[in-house]
Amino acid sequence: MRRGDEGGRPPMWRRRELLKFGAGAAALLLPLPALARTAPRENERTLRLYNLHTGETLKSTFWAQGRYLPEAQAEINRILRDHYSDEVTEIDPALVELLYRIQSGLGAAQGLDVVCGYRSPETNAELVREGRVHARNSYHISGQALDFRVPGRDLRQVRKLALSLRGGGVGYYPRSHFVHVDVGPVRHW
Repeated sequence: MRRGDEGGRPPMWRRRELLKFGAGAAALLLPLPALARTAPRENERTLRLYNLHTGETLKSTFWAQGRYLPEAQAEINRILRDHYSDEVTEIDPALVELLYRIQSGLGAAQGLDVVCGYRSPETNAELVREGRVHARNSYHISGQALDFRVPGRDLRQVRKLALSLRGGGVGYYPRSHFVHVDVGPVRHW
């Protein structure tokens, strides 16, 4: 005779089975968006960008199956190019990761609007001469900075999240309506 069969009583549930049943039942009570939030797809990272100057859009899975995808990196390099000279450079993967964390943290399904990505040394020098840029040794020159905004998000909220991530520098430009992030030392202005 099996345990629990005596006297017509139902079999005793083992603790593990009971816990599995409880977890499954609780999951069924959650709305579908909550389930999606609790089980992120960490096997893929996708970045969405819209370049305000060129009108180009990009939805690129840059990381999958535990590795960075070179084709995606090339696409990201291209959309973040110097829009004045059309010059492309290698964008620092740490910046791409930071942008992904910002996009994810804000739940920005439509992605980030690019104000300024890479700037060639010549473009940067010209903008400094014109008084439009103040940093002679900008992180934009090394592909380690991005000026951006997020459609539908308050700029203060974007700044607050960027600061909390402590991924590098954070600049707040409410008059020009953008936030600057870079992967240099942690600081803010």
